[in-house]
Amino acid sequence: MRQARIPRLESRNLHVLQMNIELSQANATRSVASIRRYFDEALDLEIGELKARMVLDFFLAEIAPSVYNLAIADVQTHMRDRVADLEGACGREEFSHWPRSTGRRPA
Repeated sequence: MRQARIPRLESRNLHVLQMNIELSQANATRSVASIRRYFDEALDLEIGELKARMVLDFFLAEIAPSVYNLAIADVQTHMRDRVADLEGACGREEFSHWPRSTGRRPA
């Protein structure tokens, strides 16, 4: 298998990273293993743990905010739909003690 060459992130580009999405240590470890396996099986490239971590960090910085924003938009739509249906789902008829059909006052 050939070795992969991944370009280095230059320090001048790091200041534009505004959103800091971090994975738990367990998820980061599993992600790095998955990236290494993907490179090996799909691209026929062996990469080490450091390079896989760099790929993960790049994707977390570059792509994760887009995924995060889509998730927020989905939640907003879901919540907006639930709030719009709040009256129908939770509302109760007012002044329902007296039957409406008689129209008479009790004697």
